[in-house]
Amino acid sequence: MANRVALVTGGTGGIGTEICKALANMGCRVAASWLAGVDDGETWQQNMQAAGYNFAIPEGNVADFEATAKMVKAVEEKLGPIEILVNCAGMTKDGFLHKMSKEQWDIVIRTDLDSVFNVTRQVINGMRDRNFGRIINISSVNGQKGQIGQTNYSAAKAGMHGFTMALAQESARKGITVNTVSPGYIATNMVAAMGEKIIKDMIAQIPVGRLGTPEEIARVVTFLAADESGFITGANIAINGGMHMG
Repeated sequence: MANRVALVTGGTGGIGTEICKALANMGCRVAASWLAGVDDGETWQQNMQAAGYNFAIPEGNVADFEATAKMVKAVEEKLGPIEILVNCAGMTKDGFLHKMSKEQWDIVIRTDLDSVFNVTRQVINGMRDRNFGRIINISSVNGQKGQIGQTNYSAAKAGMHGFTMALAQESARKGITVNTVSPGYIATNMVAAMGEKIIKDMIAQIPVGRLGTPEEIARVVTFLAADESGFITGANIAINGGMHMG
């Protein structure tokens, strides 16, 4: 993995940050995408630099195809061809379907699923030309089992693994692996903001009796991204503490 170029979409988030750090620790040159008005990429970059990490921070809306083309071009001009792609960008807009607006549906599908096509489409030809690539899609346990109030999110995350399996078959003979990682409930700032009662209820559903950590997700991502992981493709690796076993 030494010196390979990696792009992590949603890289400034809780899970994304740990993935960026883990890839950098393995010797990769890492770019973390972020979205103005939603994230504070500059402050994040400064904090990472203080911790000893030098990440590129391309800004761009991964839900927009043309914006992703510009973002990928900027990364490749700065760091070189993208060899590892981690599709980690995502969001939720929860609500029961009978109350869900078209806007709630559309924004989650665009951000969580369309983005996977938008970004991957920009890098797949280069990976095919070079006969090497690692694509890792960060899905969710709720894409495997469903979740009340998340028809939009569950559909997007389930669709992500369908994308993984199809592209894995298309790309296998070109040295490109495509895999899904499906985290369960992870201890991020977003989860912490839900409050002690909700977190307690979450933990009650998890056989190992705790939330997962972003570092545990990152560990699996670096394993899949390694040159030595070329025989693993089309897989969906669940990291949920035994909450759901498929």
